[in-house]
Amino acid sequence: MAEASRRRASRSSRQQGFTLIELMVVVLIIAILIAVAIPMFLGARTRALDRAAQTRLRVALTAEKTYYAERQAYTQTAAELLAEEGSLALDAAADANPTKGSIAYALVGNVVVLGTQSGSGTCFYLKDNPTGSGTRYGSDGSAPCPKPSAKEPTITLNQW
Repeated sequence: MAEASRRRASRSSRQQGFTLIELMVVVLIIAILIAVAIPMFLGARTRALDRAAQTRLRVALTAEKTYYAERQAYTQTAAELLAEEGSLALDAAADANPTKGSIAYALVGNVVVLGTQSGSGTCFYLKDNPTGSGTRYGSDGSAPCPKPSAKEPTITLNQW
């Protein structure tokens, strides 16, 4: 009887812990999940930064179109654009290289071109020609971002 109880006690003490292989499998599964999750998170962050920059451009374009609807011309100065939409952060000089968080703009004839740089470093542009091709938008990965007037002829439809 004592022998049987010793065997049962021996078996139950072996079943209370995890084997090294079981622990290694768990660590491997966790490592695989982390390896999949980190790139997805970084991609989501980049997309969010890009969308924020695109939204800033759309707000500026809406202000420009509102101004155009009232006066049949686009804004000529930063002060006019800021009077229309005070929440915009504009570059100090007209037709400057776009920087992160601010909007650069250029008026080329009757065409307005707006540009900004996202937090991820991508440059985004909007071009509006009220009498011709309408609104076009595009992006550029070069650094520093080209001036809006330099991008005016190359912006094509639907690159975002």
